[in-house]
Amino acid sequence: MPEPKHRIRALHTPTTITVYQAYPPPIGLPTARDGRFPSTWKRDRMTWIKPSFRWMMYRSGWAGKEGQETILAVEITRHGFDWALRNACLSHYDRALHPDQPSWKRELKRSPTRVQWDPERDLHLRPLPYRSLQLGLSGEASRQYADEWTVSVTDVTPLAHRIHALMRQGDLTTATQLLPEEPPYPPEDPLPTHLRPASP
Repeated sequence: MPEPKHRIRALHTPTTITVYQAYPPPIGLPTARDGRFPSTWKRDRMTWIKPSFRWMMYRSGWAGKEGQETILAVEITRHGFDWALRNACLSHYDRALHPDQPSWKRELKRSPTRVQWDPERDLHLRPLPYRSLQLGLSGEASRQYADEWTVSVTDVTPLAHRIHALMRQGDLTTATQLLPEEPPYPPEDPLPTHLRPASP
């Protein structure tokens, strides 16, 4: 069966889902050490969480880009993640879903979360013909993420470096085996139509 164009894929348990973020070491390392975001983490700004490990590797250059040297796997409650989905707006204007741009902008301003779909990546970080979710959190959502939804934080930078090293050595089989399993994630409520854009 072909992969649907828009689907949430994530490492998850019956009660949690794992998302990824990249930070500079002064933020990422103490967050992983303490299992929570420090007081210096700005809870009033937009933060993006990514359920796709490979997309995080693409975005961070295998933890090689400046300011993204520490990759965190943040395990959060499914209740919080599903709340974020229910209160989300699409991050871009889609004429098939929004009556006009001003209406979309008003919705974007009201919503504490926003959904963006980006091409999923293969192990070589090349785009695939289907997309994976990014979820932007702001205001109330950002504060809840940091202080209520987070269950655990793990520094997976060594894993990123190991997989990347195996790829450079040509050992794609072992590299693939080390990737986190990300089966389809079933949200509490069906993903609303307005979060599945019609346009590319």
